Amino acid sequence: MPNRSISLWAFTAALAGLLFGFDTAVISGAEMAIQRTWSMGSAMHGLAISSALWGTVVGALFGAIPSDRYGRKPTLIWIGILYLVSAIGSALAWDPWSFMAFRIIGGLAIGASSIAAPAYISEIAPPAWRGRLGILFQTMIVLGILIAYVSNALISGAHPADWRIMLAIPAIPAALFLLATVVLPESPRWLLLHKGNEAEARRVLTMAGGDIEAIRATADPAGESRMTLRRFFDGHLRRPIMLAFLVAFFNQLSGINAIIYYAPRIFGLTGAEASATLYATVGVGVVNLVFTLVGMALIDSAGRRKLMLIGSVGYIVSLAMVAYGFASAHYTLVPVFIFLFIAAHAIGQGAIIWVYISEIFPNNARATGQALGTGTHWVLAAALTLIMPAVLASVAPVWIFGFFAFMMVLQLLFTLFMMVETRGRSLEELSSDLASEPAQP
Repeated sequence: MPNRSISLWAFTAALAGLLFGFDTAVISGAEMAIQRTWSMGSAMHGLAISSALWGTVVGALFGAIPSDRYGRKPTLIWIGILYLVSAIGSALAWDPWSFMAFRIIGGLAIGASSIAAPAYISEIAPPAWRGRLGILFQTMIVLGILIAYVSNALISGAHPADWRIMLAIPAIPAALFLLATVVLPESPRWLLLHKGNEAEARRVLTMAGGDIEAIRATADPAGESRMTLRRFFDGHLRRPIMLAFLVAFFNQLSGINAIIYYAPRIFGLTGAEASATLYATVGVGVVNLVFTLVGMALIDSAGRRKLMLIGSVGYIVSLAMVAYGFASAHYTLVPVFIFLFIAAHAIGQGAIIWVYISEIFPNNARATGQALGTGTHWVLAAALTLIMPAVLASVAPVWIFGFFAFMMVLQLLFTLFMMVETRGRSLEELSSDLASEPAQP
C-alpha cells in the first residue's frame, strides 16, 4: 500500500483527468443547440465541435516541451489556468469563431494534461501500485464525463441559453484543481534527470520509496536530460514507439470518442425523444465509471494485456450487435450494446492507455514518447469528431459500427501477438528490456 502522501499527490494530479473528461463530454449536451444558435451546416458544425480536439492535438504534440523543460508541476498549474479560461470563454462566446478559439484553449489543456499527469503519477508511484495509481487519471476522466452528462441533463431546458450554462460549469473544478496543484512536490525523476537537483529528489523519494541509484543508472550516457528527437527516432526505441502508436491508434478506431461526443445524436437515430437521449447518456457515464473502477481493481493483478484481451472481445461483440440492431431495425438492441461497448472500453483500452504509454519509455524520453502516443490518439480523435456529423447524416449506421468492429478484430490480434506486459516491473527495468541497439548509419 503506498503511503498517504503518494496517494494524495497521485489523486491531485489525476484531477486533471476530471477536467479532461468534463471538457470532452460537456459538449455532447450543447452541440445541437450550438448548431441552431449560429445556423451552422454539417461541415461548420463538425469543425466547431472538433475544435477542442485540434487544440488537443497541439497540446499533445508539444506538451512534452514544458513538461520536460519547466517540470511536471508547473505544467499542471498552467493546465489548470487554460481549463479555467476555456470554460469561461466558451460560455461567453459571441460567434462560432470565438467559440472555437476558447475550445481550442481547452484542447491545449487536455493534450498537455494527457502527458504531464500520467508522467507525474508514473514517476512517483511504487511499481506494485503504479497501475492502480496510474488508472486514477482514467477514473477521473470517466467521472468527469459522468458529471458532464448529469449536469447537462439537469440544466437542459432550464434556460433559453442552457448550453452556455453547461459550458460554464467546468470552471468550478478547474479553479479547484488550480489551487490543489500549488501544493504538489515536483517529480523526483524529473528533479534528478532534468534539473540535477539530487537533494530534493532524495527528499521526495524518501516519501515515495524509490531508488535514486536505479534512476541515475538510466540517465542518458551523453548527459542529455531530455532525449533529442534524432536520438528518439534512431531505432533503439522502435518497440516502445510501435507499442505507443498502436495502442493509441486502436483506442480511437474503436469509435469511443465519436460515441462520447455524439451519444445523444446516435441514440436519436433509434427514434428516442431528445430528453430520453440525454438521460441515456447519463447511463453511458455510469457504466463507464463502474467498469473503470473494475479495471482499477484488476490492472495490477490481472495485468494490462489481459484487460486489453477482455476489452477487445467485448468491443467486437458489442459493435457487431449495434450494427445488427441498426441493420435489422431492432433498435432496442442499440442502447444495450452501446452500454456493453462502454463497459468493454472502460475495462480494457480506457483502463490501460494512459498507464501503458507512461510506462514503456525511458525516463529521459517519457514525455516525448507520451507526446507521440497521445498525439496519435488526439489526431485520430479530432479527425473522427470532425467528420462524424457528415458521416452520421450520409452513411448507414450499420456500416459505421461494422467498420469499428473490424478494427477491433485487428486490435485483438495486436494484443495477442505484439503487446508486452508491464505489470509489477520498475520503469527502469522496462526501459532496459524494451530498448534495443540504435540503427547503424
